[in-house]
Amino acid sequence: MPIPRLAPLIGGLLLSKGGRRLAGRHAGKLALATLAFQLWESRRNPPHGPAAGAVPHPRRRWSGRR
Repeated sequence: MPIPRLAPLIGGLLLSKGGRRLAGRHAGKLALATLAFQLWESRRNPPHGPAAGAVPHPRRRWSGRR
């Protein structure tokens, strides 16, 4: 699994004293921004192939008879 481009940036923040202070103060905002970025990337590049949300056949309804 490739490392996201955001991981080195956040790692660099946590290595410096000022970055740790900033990350501690804004941890929730950073987490929310990271999730939003990942969602945006996944929506921008949808998966391809037969299992990408295509239904192979519709479910048959039970008629009540055997």
